[in-house]
Amino acid sequence: MPQIVKDFQGQTVITTFETTPATAFDLVEALETAYRDCIRNQPGFLSAGLHMNDARTRICNYSQWRSREDYQAMLRTPEMRERNRHIHELCRSFEPVMYEVTGVF
Repeated sequence: MPQIVKDFQGQTVITTFETTPATAFDLVEALETAYRDCIRNQPGFLSAGLHMNDARTRICNYSQWRSREDYQAMLRTPEMRERNRHIHELCRSFEPVMYEVTGVF
């Protein structure tokens, strides 16, 4: 489970997916399958969480990695390159952004 702490030394990645109510559940299923079958087995993966807004137009993915390099290596694997092509078909856009925790309340 993700643990949000100010002194976290790894890499936090928050990805926002813009989707439609018609494809939102298909997108969540594709993301869940990617985590279950591929991502969680990659070196440096620590945890992740998926969130969907009430309108089913946005999905947010919060993931934690041991390092930025581990996250980037996962994206370059042939399996994830293929999965990301399919994920892209299910949404209007998605943007992964790397963050540092600056405060926890």
